[in-house]
This record gives sequence, C-alpha cells and structure tokens, in this order.
Amino acid sequence: MVVKKIKNRTFASAKKQKQELSIMSIEKKITEAVLAGVEKLYGQTVPEKMVQLQETRPEFEGNLTLVVFPFLKISRKKPEDTAQDLGQYLVEAVPEVVSRFSVVKGFLNLVVAPAQWVAMLQDICQQEKFGFQPITDKSPLVMIEYSSPNTNKPLHLGHVRNNLLGWALANVMEANGNRVVKTNIVNDRGIHICKSMLAWLKYGNGETPETSGMKGDHLIGKYYVAFDQHYRAEVKQLAAQYTAEGMGEEEATEKAKQEAPLIKEAHDMLVKWEQNDPEVRALWSRMNDWVYAGFDETYKALGVAFDKIYYESNTYLEGKDKVEEGLQKGFFYRRPDGSVWADLTQEGLDEKLLLRSDGTSVYMTQDIGTAKLRFQDFPIDKMIYVVGNEQNYHFQVLSILLDKLGFKWGKDLVHFSYGMVELPNGKMKSREGTVVDADDLIAAMIGDAREMSADKMKKLDGLTEEEAGEIARIVGLGALKYFILKVDARKNMLFNPEESIDFNGNTGPFIQYTYARIRSILRKAAAEGITVSGTLPTDVELADKEISLIQHLNGFTAAIRQAGMDYNPSCIANYCYELVKEYNQFYHDFSVLKEEDEKKKVLRLALSEAVSKVIKNGLGLLGIEVPERM
Repeated sequence: MVVKKIKNRTFASAKKQKQELSIMSIEKKITEAVLAGVEKLYGQTVPEKMVQLQETRPEFEGNLTLVVFPFLKISRKKPEDTAQDLGQYLVEAVPEVVSRFSVVKGFLNLVVAPAQWVAMLQDICQQEKFGFQPITDKSPLVMIEYSSPNTNKPLHLGHVRNNLLGWALANVMEANGNRVVKTNIVNDRGIHICKSMLAWLKYGNGETPETSGMKGDHLIGKYYVAFDQHYRAEVKQLAAQYTAEGMGEEEATEKAKQEAPLIKEAHDMLVKWEQNDPEVRALWSRMNDWVYAGFDETYKALGVAFDKIYYESNTYLEGKDKVEEGLQKGFFYRRPDGSVWADLTQEGLDEKLLLRSDGTSVYMTQDIGTAKLRFQDFPIDKMIYVVGNEQNYHFQVLSILLDKLGFKWGKDLVHFSYGMVELPNGKMKSREGTVVDADDLIAAMIGDAREMSADKMKKLDGLTEEEAGEIARIVGLGALKYFILKVDARKNMLFNPEESIDFNGNTGPFIQYTYARIRSILRKAAAEGITVSGTLPTDVELADKEISLIQHLNGFTAAIRQAGMDYNPSCIANYCYELVKEYNQFYHDFSVLKEEDEKKKVLRLALSEAVSKVIKNGLGLLGIEVPERM
C-alpha cells in the first residue's frame, strides 16, 4: 500500500487496533452479529442463510441493507419494530462495525464504521491476487477444450471468439480455486481435409508457403475455397444435364452433389487415408505441418496456449474401439449396411450414427476416443467443451454416450455453448472465402489502435518507436478481446471494429487508459517521496464516493465467483467497466496528489493503487494486457 513519508515517520495504527480490524469481510462480521442478536433478542438460533444483506439503494442512507422479513415469525413483531430492535443491537454490540442505522419499512439500512472501510482497503492492498481462491494439490481438476480448428483453413473471427472465451474461462476457473488443464483437439482428418489436399494436387502446381510467401494455413485455406468453386461448377453442370433428362430441379441438384467427380475423388481419398495409403498419408502430413506452423503464429499473437493438444487422427481409432465395446455391451447396434448406431429414443432423442457403412468414423466417434485418452491422461473432475451453440445437440448426445461407456464425468460434462459472431453483411462462410481472417483482423486492430492513439502517444516523453508499437499492440488486442468478451457468451454478437477501438464507453481502450492514468499518478507520487509500505491511517473521515469505491473493489471477489458459477467471463469484463466508471467519477470529484490533508492523500493514493491492481488482474483474467503508459 501507499504511505507518505513525513519527517521520518509514517502513519501507522497501534498493534491492538490492527488486530481489531481483522481481514474478515464486513458482510461476515455483520452476519455473525445479526445471528447473535436474533438469539439474544428472540431466544432462537437461526441458520446463516436467513441473513440477507445487499447494497443499500442510492436514495437511502447506508452501505448495507438487512432484509428483516425472514425474522418476523421469530420476533412476532412488525417489520419496522424488528428492524429497530436489530439495528439498536448492532450499534451497541459492534459499534466498531456499524456506526448508525435507519429503518425503511421491512429493511434495516446500516452505515458501516469508517475504520472498517479502511481495514478493507488495507486488506485489498496487501493481497497481490485479491479475490482469487488458493489452489492446492487437492483442488478439483477441470479440463477445458477450446479452439478445435480444422487443418483445411486458417483461423477466422469465429475461432477468435472461441479461443478468447476458452482462455478467459480457464483463467476464471483457476481464480476460483480449480486446477485447470487447457486442451485443444485438432480436426486433422475427414472429408474437409481431403478437399484441400485434392484441390492442391489438382490446381497447386507444387505451391508451398515458401514459394508463395503465404502462411501455411492461409495457403491450405486457399485450396479449400478452390475445391468448393470447382465443385459448385461441376454440380451446376450435372444438375443441368439431369434436368434436361427430365429429372425435377431439386432432385437433380441433390443427385449432382453426390455424383460430382470431385466429391467422389475426395471420398476415395478419405478411404485411402483410413487405409494408411503411403502417398495420401505423406501428402496429409506435409500439408498439416504447414497449417500447424501457421496456427502457432496466430495463437501466439492472440496470447493463448494449451497444456495438451490432441489430434483427431490419433483419437478416432480409440473412438472406434469404444464403439465396438459399446456394441458388445448392447449399448449400440449395427444396421444391415454395416453402419453402427446408438438408439437414444428412450432419452427423448433420436438415433445417432457412430460409424458409417464403409467403416469410417464421424465426429461423435472422435469425441468418444478423445474422451478415452483424456481420461487416461488426467484424473478429470469436470470436462468443459467450448463449442458454438450449433453443436448443442451433439453434446447432449455425447454426454449420454460417455455416461453409458463409463466415464464418471460424462453425465455432468459442460458444453460452454456460445453464440455466433456475425458481420454487418451477414454470417461467415469458410468455403466461400468470405470469413474475417484472424491474422488480418489482429493486424487491422493493432493498426487502428496506432492511428487512433497517435495524438496521445505524442504527449509521452521519450517514447521510442518500439515502445509506441508495443502500446498499439496492447491496445489493439485489448480492444478486440474486450469487445468480444464483454458480451454474454450465450448470445450471438455483431462485431464492430470501429466501436471496439473507441477510447470512450464500454471498451477495452477506455479501461486500459484509466489504468495508465492511475499508474501515471502513482509515478508522480513516488517522485514526491511517497513509498509503497506501511499501514493506512484509520482516523480519516471518508467521503461517500470513497466508501462506494472501496465497496466496489470488494465486489471483485463476488464477480470472480459469479463468473465461475455461470461459466461467464463477461461478468469480469462488465465488473471492470463499472469499477473504472466509479474511479473516474471519484477522480473527477476529488483531488489526489493536490490534496492538502496528508492522511487523505495517502488513502486516495492507496485507493488508486488498489483500483489499478484490480483492473490489471481483472483484465488479466480475460487475457488482456495493460500499458503502464498510454
């Protein structure tokens, strides 16, 4: 914390006073006092859950409000009289916690003693990770799967939302006291991969990332689009032929999609791949290596990583084994054409394909196999899949199948279902090449940040070109990440780059700028001889705005807990925004460095430092960095 040195002494309270102001939360102290009061006044012991405390509404005096209605059967008095009894008891029994009270109908509004707010601020300042729960070897192990890219295209805006949500959720779960394993399943096999491979063979002329100057994932994506373009042309031509032969237009189109030479070749290539054809496998390995190198660059730029990466090419065979096991146990059945199905009609669902008639696997097979390997690798207590809401049904089915197959967490797996990212002109389509590429988006956001903050950075003395570039990177990525993460993940969202980079309103740059402003204040304070050590003065009259800000800081713990319970990182984003708004109003109304009362100055500097720490830690949970200057 911050202490102003004056004439070789510091503001410090006596040891006895420090002991009295324990780090127990104000809410906890009041709750215990209320329980004791109910027992003394009315002769009954009641459970803690009956004590309902909430922030006092702005139009009334007070900091916390006690709802007295739960106690009326015990008191056998009117709500106002019961509130009067309890209020009088609290100010007499714990005057160091509750200084005064007022009664509004069935609500008891409590004014917390100023020293308690100082003690709370002291506690916040002393904890580097205030609001975070400790992690031990016995903490629950949560595995979180996110990203899940296909090796036939580069990452796009939809993947960006997935990766940012997964990374933020992992941080939130850790902050709630869980051990976390971050995993990725790479979809590196299947018909979509064969489409890119086939198109490269037919139209690539040996092009490589080196000869083209393109990132490997971009190069492969180019041929995925090329396949679709040529395939559409074939379908159109065949459909016209079938129509001319007298077939209905819709039937002709469907038949053309099945009979087009390109799609048949792609299916043949997939069968060869599963049969370990050496030429197909060699091409597949070579092209996938190009893609992985490209993915790694994008992940690094986004600031996300993984503890363990699984590959569908390794897990699908494990899935086949588990499906065979399910067949033997009677969980699944085989149809006359050789395909394997799960009948889930008893669970209110339908029948689900697990193996095609030609023996090739489907996504469900892969997910079962991946689950098997993960369960072997880690003693998982909870499994969370970060996957878009178009896969809601898939995970309903997967949960049931994993439970049938004996995975202890299968029944309780969590599908972190998020909405799609849409553009002003509609949805993205990879095969048509109309997606917003992740790399292009990152570069554009950093470029926009550099342009929009140019005037601000000119005012920073001694700022090098390299430092300016780093600030632009932090601000640009902060704008992108915050804009995506502030929205409840369950909702579809419209991405607007211009709105996200604004330095006003509910944006990342607005919060980052407030942090940088506070750090500037603290640097100036240090230059005036203010050091970070010691104990805060308790004999200072706090303004309502200062109390409100401390109370808001204390709410960080609840925001982290709520984000973990709801699997909702947006709780953290919106908490940070509200905290910053509260601080900016405080900074507008009160002097900090120019405050003449030294004790008040110390408290306001400590308050500023605590706000900057919570901003940094809060944005850190979202994977957002903060600049020390801006």
